[in-house]
Amino acid sequence: MAKHVAVLMGGWSAEREVSLSSGKPCAAALESKGYRVTKIDVGRDIATVLQTLKPDVALNLLHGHPGEDGTLQGILEIIGVPYSHSGVLASAMAMQKDLAKVVMRAAGIPVPGGMVVSRQAAAKSHVLERPYVLKPVNEGSSVGVFIVKEDQEYPPQELTRDDWEFGEVLLAEPFIAGKELTCAVMGDKALGVIEIVPTARFYDYEAKYAPGGSKHLLPAPIPPDVYAETQRITLAAHRALGCRGVSRADFRWDDSQGVAGLACLEVNTQPGMTETSLVPEMAAHAGISFPEFVSWMVEDASLGR
Repeated sequence: MAKHVAVLMGGWSAEREVSLSSGKPCAAALESKGYRVTKIDVGRDIATVLQTLKPDVALNLLHGHPGEDGTLQGILEIIGVPYSHSGVLASAMAMQKDLAKVVMRAAGIPVPGGMVVSRQAAAKSHVLERPYVLKPVNEGSSVGVFIVKEDQEYPPQELTRDDWEFGEVLLAEPFIAGKELTCAVMGDKALGVIEIVPTARFYDYEAKYAPGGSKHLLPAPIPPDVYAETQRITLAAHRALGCRGVSRADFRWDDSQGVAGLACLEVNTQPGMTETSLVPEMAAHAGISFPEFVSWMVEDASLGR
């Protein structure tokens, strides 16, 4: 009998729309491979919904809270539904960017310097020498991110808004000039490296998800030693955080420094799976079709991740 897959999508995070965009093509791909598929727009009753539905597997395509931070993974462990991607601890750790940096640094992975600051402090005065980057410690898709340029007299005043919804704690990091690189892990293997060339001011939410928002150069036109080191670090970061299944690491590369110019910014345990997403593109480059790739995630699913 065909395996019954619950495709978990939507949710209530700032990345809801992206998650819905990830869920639809993945559900269609699984149906094309003969799976029985139920699409679920995740609400706070998800445990009850899944206990009623009793699927064989959950394909987790939520981005942000609660699907990427270990919360949903905990529910799936408790109710006994095997699931894709990383488990409780790795998901929680990778989502908390400041803690992830501590773990990665301890594993010898090059990460940017910087510090954790309160929203009030970041809005009041420059917390680092300009240029620098401010980002929420636990959001994804570049939401709430600011690049403070050298000639910017004041810190971002958007941080003072009453309707600010990205938390009271921010990560401040020196801005690393150079190129934006990204690489993914599938199982125990690093895929190809992409250089992202944003057509917008930087690789923000719009550049990530709008058609034509960025150009993806695959394989990245970078020196072979830098390419290989990016792959090595990607796999090392995946392992250091205890990730499973598919993850994606994002980098800045100061191309004036050679291999030493690489810095791993973060690891995404629930990377996007839309038509314009990076990881399906890397899989295709490795000769893995989109339906094969999505099927692999379902077959890789387990408990105790």
